[in-house]
Amino acid sequence: MASVNWSDTAPVVAFLGVFAGAIGLPVPAMPTLIVVGSTLVAARDPMLILATFIAALAGAFAGDTAWFLTGRRFGYRVLDSLCRISLSPDTCVRRASGFFEKRGVKLLLVSRFIPGLSLVAIPIAGAGDTRFSRFTLYDLAGAALWIVVGLSAGMLFYRQIDAVLAVLKEFGFGLATLAVIGLALWVAFRYLRRALLIARLRKSRISVDELAVLLASDPGALIVDVRSLSNRRDDPFVIPGSRLFDLASASADLATLPRNTAVVIYCSCPNEVSAAKVAERLTKLGFANVRPLTGGITAWRDAGRDVEAIVLAT
Repeated sequence: MASVNWSDTAPVVAFLGVFAGAIGLPVPAMPTLIVVGSTLVAARDPMLILATFIAALAGAFAGDTAWFLTGRRFGYRVLDSLCRISLSPDTCVRRASGFFEKRGVKLLLVSRFIPGLSLVAIPIAGAGDTRFSRFTLYDLAGAALWIVVGLSAGMLFYRQIDAVLAVLKEFGFGLATLAVIGLALWVAFRYLRRALLIARLRKSRISVDELAVLLASDPGALIVDVRSLSNRRDDPFVIPGSRLFDLASASADLATLPRNTAVVIYCSCPNEVSAAKVAERLTKLGFANVRPLTGGITAWRDAGRDVEAIVLAT
């Protein structure tokens, strides 16, 4: 059976796969755990199963701790870098920030089950006032649950997985080749989805210079800040005249905006993903002229434009 040859390496493969996924490399960690789990059935060794679980847990915690300490050191600025490299724009800073504000560090219990969320939620925890001991508790608990699900799925469906691997072997594809092909396809899919989104955004975005001209020619234009509350606390400045919106309760707020005026949306993510999502919502609600700001408030500030301080409720 093909899986027997891989069982002895299960702890190493589990550690490397989970660690790579935890630090943000484009590695499908859950499928890796499922395949590793299928190899453990043939070994029939409880100690090997335990060693694999511990190795995977160590990989998860090592990667997560690196991001937690990075968030603690650099604050919310590290999230801008994640936005630049993220292959999951729909799970960028906006989504994770909103979830974390509602659930706090308890979010780490389930964040790994939502693609891309864990990678962003952990530095947010580090950037906030989360104690390391509290982070450790919830991160280990969430990672343990996630690993058990992955390994158990592999052990439960090992016959089907072995059958697929056997067919692939007949065509000259080993497990390593399958992993490389799967990884390449997964990265290509996520990259294509992101590229299509960015291409769509380019058709409607407004530049910093264009916004300055708009504000000079149309004082009634609405400038909307859709950053998360935590991001505003870390950077308590806005483009002058901006209105603040919380996407968690934005439906009522959006209904108050006039439909016939120019609306410019901005966030903090360099890819303007959050701004684009709000822009799409406004367009569907009947707003005729809605445009996300290229580069968000960071580009506005980098261009030497004025910002004004905001007072946030504590």
